[in-house]
Amino acid sequence: MWYGEYAHTLDEKSRFVLPAKFRDKIKQLTERRFYLTRGLERCLFFYHQEAWLKLEAQLKVPSFTDRDSRSFNRIIFSGVQEIVLDGQGRVVIPDYLKSFAAIKKDVIIVGVSERIEIWDKISWNRFFAENSKKFEDISERLFRGEQAHKADKK
Repeated sequence: MWYGEYAHTLDEKSRFVLPAKFRDKIKQLTERRFYLTRGLERCLFFYHQEAWLKLEAQLKVPSFTDRDSRSFNRIIFSGVQEIVLDGQGRVVIPDYLKSFAAIKKDVIIVGVSERIEIWDKISWNRFFAENSKKFEDISERLFRGEQAHKADKK
């Protein structure tokens, strides 16, 4: 649902405007509630309500007696901010989330299918440089693993 890479700058109130393509999609949604939280690799995850509720259901499956599950859930859920976009499609990033993601002024907004990621520009450039070098190797491992998994099921 969300695709592309966009550069933006935070204003003096720690807000950024969602990309126009995203705002156009949002206009078509009946529910315009979003959830912003800590993500992986020090970015922020931004979910539309429907995708967030699916993720939340998945995170409830592991037993609360599992230490890793408790730790992950504490970190991701304690960071959640419910976001209702203003009329201009702006998102406010709370200070504690800006600090988590090392966001200063310039951000990169990345559409990753079911979620939107918000990165500090320097962090994104570093992540992209490191991972684009091994993009082909990663794809081979992922899809080879998928094929092996399918073969095992037969």
